[in-house]
Formats: sequence, C-alpha cells, structure tokens
Amino acid sequence: MSQVEAAHPALPPLLTLRDRAAVEDALLTERLQTVVPRLMREEGIDMWVLVAREYLEDPVLATMLDAKSLRARRRTILVFFDPGEGRPVERLTVSRYGLPGMFEGAWKPEQQPDQWKALGDLIAAKNPKKIALNVSALTAFGDGLTVSQRDGLMAALPAPYRDRIVSGERLSVGWLESRIPAEMKLYPGVVRLAHAVLAEGLSGQVIKPGVTTTDDVAWYLRERLSRLGVATWFHPSVGVQRQGAKGMLDGDTVIQKGDLVWTDFGVTYLRLNTDTQHLAYVLKDGETEAPAGLRAGLAAANRVQDAVTASFKVGLSGNDILAAARAKAIAQGLDPSIYSHPLGYHGHGAGPAIGFWDNQNGDERGAAKVFAHTVWSIELTATHAVPEWDGQKVAFRTEEDAYFDGKEVRYLDGRQTELTLIR
Repeated sequence: MSQVEAAHPALPPLLTLRDRAAVEDALLTERLQTVVPRLMREEGIDMWVLVAREYLEDPVLATMLDAKSLRARRRTILVFFDPGEGRPVERLTVSRYGLPGMFEGAWKPEQQPDQWKALGDLIAAKNPKKIALNVSALTAFGDGLTVSQRDGLMAALPAPYRDRIVSGERLSVGWLESRIPAEMKLYPGVVRLAHAVLAEGLSGQVIKPGVTTTDDVAWYLRERLSRLGVATWFHPSVGVQRQGAKGMLDGDTVIQKGDLVWTDFGVTYLRLNTDTQHLAYVLKDGETEAPAGLRAGLAAANRVQDAVTASFKVGLSGNDILAAARAKAIAQGLDPSIYSHPLGYHGHGAGPAIGFWDNQNGDERGAAKVFAHTVWSIELTATHAVPEWDGQKVAFRTEEDAYFDGKEVRYLDGRQTELTLIR
C-alpha cells in the first residue's frame, strides 16, 4: 500500500480468466475456512442457512459460489453448522448439483425427492440452538431470503425449531465487509488497475479540447475496460466545472481549455471493487500549471480526507465518525460534505455508511459499528472559492480507496494530491 499516488501509473499485468478463477477459488476457500467460523462464534450462532434461486441470488450466497458457478442452480441451499467443542464448521449444500470442493453434498434426491423436506431433516439431525436466516429490515445485504423461500423453509422446519430462528444480518454484513490478508495482498493492484485506466482517460491521448465531450470520455473508460476483459460495477461519470458556469456540466458538454474535469470510476477484478473520483485541469495556452485557487481547492479536499481517516476507531459507528470528521474539518475553516462508504465484494459495500451527500447529520444506515480489516471508499467534497474564477465556489469531489486495519487507515494505491494536467 502506498500513501503517494503514481503520477503516470502503468497498467499492471492481468490474469487470464482461468488464472483469475484459480485465485478467486483459493480466496473463497480460505474465507470459508476462517471468516465464517469466526463470525458464527462471535455471534453465538451454530447454524446459518442461505437459500437462493437461479437468477435471484442472495447477495451473500452469490459471493460463496466458486468461479465456475456463475449462478445458483435451480434452488441452491447452503448450510453452515458449528458442532462446537472446537471442531470445524461444517459446510453443506442441499442442492441437486452441489458445489464440490467448497460444500459437501447433503441431499440425495433419489432417496428424498422433496428438497425442503431434506433440509428440514438435516436441521433436525443437527439440532441447532440458533438458526440464522438472511432477513433484515435495515440492510439489503442481510435481506436476501425471499418471502416464497422463507415460507417453504418454515413449512418444512419441524415445529420445535421455528422458535430458534434469528436474523443473520450480522453474519451477512460481517462476511461481506471482512477482508483477509490474502485479499489485501491483491487489493492495491486492483486499485492500481483502476488508476492506470483512469490516467489514460484523463490525458491528452483521449481529451482534445474543443472536440471531446464528457460522454466521450465516459465511454472511452467503459470501452477500455471491456477490451481488457475487466468489468465495471457502474457506468463512469464525467463532468466539468467551468469559470462562469453554474454547477457540473456533463452529457454532450464539449471539454474546453480552462475546464476542471471530474470523473467517478470503478472496476471489478478478482471479485473486488474499486471506486475513485479524480480531478484534472485542461491547460490554457501558455499555462504550465493549474491556477493556484484550483490547486488550493484540491488541497482543501485532502485536508477533509485527513479529517475522515483520522476519525476511524474500532467500535465507533459510521455516524460517530461522520460527526468527528466534520467537526475537525469545520474547525479548520473547511466546507465539507462527507459520504464515505464500505468497499469490497460490492462497490457500495456492506457495513455502516459515513454520511450521505444529502444528509450530513447521521442516518440509521450509519448506526452500525466499524470493524477492523475493512476497506473503505473515502468519498467527499470540499467546496472552495477560487479567486481566479472571480470567487466562484467550486466543488472539489474526491474519492480514494483505503484499508482500515483497526489502528490506522492507509490508502491502497495513494491519493491524488495534485491536479492531473491535460495538455
């Protein structure tokens, strides 16, 4: 991990699909062996049942399929059971096609054709004290069990076990937000991939002032990833702020000399997601650097970043961190808007939010606690008056990816501290 971002990052080598699958399966195996048992024991839950149908995958179950199982098959049921006394957590699947190597098959349709009955029999045989199901009113990540599948499960569940049902919300969120050391050896390279493609898009190679539109740049980034065989979890956003113009200009806006170009961009690689916002300045004739006021605006955004990362502490809620970071930034005379979020298997990942752009006063979605070994998108805006633009207030939107190890927050591949210059 680097705290300094490379000015012209080179594109890292990319794995073949076959090699990516091997890496993804190795990571998944290690996570199943370590993360799930830890979470179940921390929460005092001895059985976790996940149910999904083809094309309607639970957000958690979808991340537990091996690299060749792109979808659930028919109905896929996964069962984790902790037998206690320090014995390994059992990984079982009540599914017609199974998941060999990851989950042990626990259903023989020729002996018991009814899949739900087979699940009920399995639960009765294991006799768990608590059965976690993915039902949550607060987060979609813990709410993957559909009504019809819950009804089928409950109908098949022997009566004595129905009172043992508990929410699997904390298991779901914990699974999705926790990063293991092997993933963290790879994550900086995933961010470097995003930074390298972004540097191409914010360059004279792509942007021709007076010709190129903001949509042209967005589609360049999307096409570039496609040619590399890399996915994006959202369509790139590109816009400009311009002296004398109000707000952000985007769509078919033609980029001109003197514009401040902004982009929001994310990639998905090895099942890990990035989320980055960078700023570039299109030099006017005779200029060799951006106006001092624009450079000061980015520096203000960096100071808000510092306020956010300095406020992280295990056990605090997202709302706590938001309030502390805003207090630090405002005390320095800054004008912050903070809306940072977890990152990992999903771009807007599982875990507590740290503000929203339209709510800086805390939110129920930010009430959960922050844990160590989690990755974050440090996303925010610092509004700053630019003297060279007649005092016009400009929004300096920044977003960088970082890892919280429980003690400090470190950027995965540095952060932007100087405006990219487009010549």
